[in-house]
Amino acid sequence: MAEVFELKGLDDPAAAEATGVLERGGLVLLRDLPFELLAGEAALIDPAVMSGRSKNISYDPSTDGIGGSSLDGAPLEAMKGMVKRYAARADAILAALTPGYRPHLQKKRTSFRPGAIETRALSPRKDDKRLHVDAFPSSPVQGRRIFRVFTNANPSGEDRIWNVGDQDFEAFASQYRPRITPRAAGAWRERVGLTRGRRTAYDSAMLQLHDKAKLDEGWQASAPKTRIAFPPGSTWIVYTDSVLHAALSGQHAFEQTYLMPVAGMADPARSPLRVLERLTGRALV
Repeated sequence: MAEVFELKGLDDPAAAEATGVLERGGLVLLRDLPFELLAGEAALIDPAVMSGRSKNISYDPSTDGIGGSSLDGAPLEAMKGMVKRYAARADAILAALTPGYRPHLQKKRTSFRPGAIETRALSPRKDDKRLHVDAFPSSPVQGRRIFRVFTNANPSGEDRIWNVGDQDFEAFASQYRPRITPRAAGAWRERVGLTRGRRTAYDSAMLQLHDKAKLDEGWQASAPKTRIAFPPGSTWIVYTDSVLHAALSGQHAFEQTYLMPVAGMADPARSPLRVLERLTGRALV
């Protein structure tokens, strides 16, 4: 199974090992590292704040805009302030645990997920209750890693439950390699507004891995996996582009996404980009 590396806190002496664990396909867990709410923010921890048009409330640091919420006026500003504080909290966590990443990490969207996972009615391709690795259809990463910090902020004592696949990324990718056709990079999707940025052959390969795994009913049923419960107040960190995962249940979570250039890793050979290039025998970006 994927290694679950537990730390007692940000000052745990074992934190020096966090980068290696993450790059080997493990998950770093801090069971007692909550995101503390300010006075008045408890009212925002409610599915009623969602617009109904999105499964998450999302803050974009590039525009200072927040979307996915039904709020307006002062309550919306309070929501934005809460989500921005979580973004700053995630930055501080990574500065403590993975200081070598600091010059390289590219900060992307921050999300608040107040809805219950198990009530979402989604197509198999979009259903995150199915085991998968992350890939972004409309926002190509162009070889960069997808690196995420999560915190369970459930006020009712409910765990957030994941399945984590026991296969490492190379074994998983090798299994589907005969069914993957890395397509040549093209800019036409960006020109017509289908993607924010140019989709590379790497992005194409990762999207195929994501989709083929989610649509493979036999593999979904038989793939070896381990169930992990993340209690309220816990924070966990993981490369979601290489660790097979499925979010099964839970409500009220925060998440911060970063992109990590492969060159910024301690061991770039472990990146999905380098693994797929070895398996396909060609450059993918």
